[in-house]
Amino acid sequence: MRRADRLMQLVQILRDGTLHRAIDLAHATDVSLRTIYRDMETLAASGVPIEGERGIGYRVTAAITLPPLNLTMTEMEALHIGLSAVAHSEDKELSAAATALTAKLDAVMPEDRSRAPQGYGFAIYPFADAARGFQHLPSLRQAVRTRQKLEMVLNAAKRTVRPLQLDYWGRLWTCVVWCETTQGFDEIRVDQISSLRILPSLFVDETGKSLRDFHRLRQTPDN
Repeated sequence: MRRADRLMQLVQILRDGTLHRAIDLAHATDVSLRTIYRDMETLAASGVPIEGERGIGYRVTAAITLPPLNLTMTEMEALHIGLSAVAHSEDKELSAAATALTAKLDAVMPEDRSRAPQGYGFAIYPFADAARGFQHLPSLRQAVRTRQKLEMVLNAAKRTVRPLQLDYWGRLWTCVVWCETTQGFDEIRVDQISSLRILPSLFVDETGKSLRDFHRLRQTPDN
């Protein structure tokens, strides 16, 4: 398993908000404890809201706090998009200002979140290409709200999906879908979508294909 895939698997395990022991995470991903410790440090540095420490356990928190501001994940997502867009603009002065602003944000982040070596607003390994997904976010949001099907190209394969939920994991976006092509649920990394098109077809909840069914399957021990 590639490291990026393993890290995504860890995010999916930790997203339930409960405390997970490092030894259990190591068994689930078939790696050593030492590797899990390094992975937790990498995820935290990549912006995923990891809480915990060695010997106790780890979990993903629901929100990010910047004293004296309390930011929701959606607000933090908006801040990230704005900073990243400006930083990659051709205006050198604005780009430098965005970089400086991320450094100031790092300075006031909680202690366990201040380790990001390249600034909170910018993706680092292993999700360094997360910014590629920015262009798809408006269409994904619209499709989730209006319950419209999507045609997307993912890993050179065309798929028709029902978008159910967008999630943000500190620089990394994922979309929970029911895939009509594979006839199953999937959690797609937005940065891996090559192209996206909203279809005129609408969808309604069907037994076995709803967001509630997805969450129920995730809570089943055998899954």
